[in-house]
Amino acid sequence: MKILFIGDIVGSAGREIIKESLLKIREKESIDFVIANAENAAGGSGLTIRVVEELLSSNIDCITSGDHIWSKKDILKIIDTEPRLLRPANYPSGVRGIGSTILSTKTGVKIGVLNLQGRVFMNAIECPFRVASFEVERIKQETDIIIVDIHAEATSEKQALGHWLDGKVSAVLGTHTHTQTADERVLPQGTAYITDVGMTGPFESVLGRTIDSVLQRFLTSTPVRMDVAEDDLRIQGVIVEIDESSAKAKFITRFEYKEDLSI
Repeated sequence: MKILFIGDIVGSAGREIIKESLLKIREKESIDFVIANAENAAGGSGLTIRVVEELLSSNIDCITSGDHIWSKKDILKIIDTEPRLLRPANYPSGVRGIGSTILSTKTGVKIGVLNLQGRVFMNAIECPFRVASFEVERIKQETDIIIVDIHAEATSEKQALGHWLDGKVSAVLGTHTHTQTADERVLPQGTAYITDVGMTGPFESVLGRTIDSVLQRFLTSTPVRMDVAEDDLRIQGVIVEIDESSAKAKFITRFEYKEDLSI
């Protein structure tokens, strides 16, 4: 089976290219299941009910997130009831929402999705390594096919988690930095890994924001409204092929689609 994991969707521009292009990508690449990190999909930071519904109706099967999941309070109205929407599992006990889920492909194959957040250069929440171990064992009671989104800043933390979970999950895929890395590989025990899957949205930008506004922030060190950019739209991510019988990854390949080019 083939899973497409889409990198951080930024703003309305990112949502628009998903809406226009994802179905034909699924058909062209014979994709069985789509996961997308969308914590920046509403105005460049956070999610709303309307945005979640829009993404789920645009051929995305599961939405992961990260530290910006709480940016729009509107999301609290559905975070406890929508099983296809995840916040990082290693938030403290009692925090609203869920950090993992088990969903099925159209052919009935169960897929576990686990969302984690790093702690290096980020908020100090629960240990992602220990929470991962607990969650993986729980998910394995229903399925061995498990995809992990590690939303983290530090490359070392992501790589370490990949090795920690090698052979225990099907893939460990990094998000958060919005810059696709070139280190995709299948680890020795059969887990697909990449440090960052990249970004979906406007690439004539600085991580999705208008160049001028970001430059003003750096040059003046004062608060500046950083609007979402609009030009050079792309979808980035990875395609992971998984052996359904062993739940191990057969290969992982980087993916990029530009709206002005055919796939």
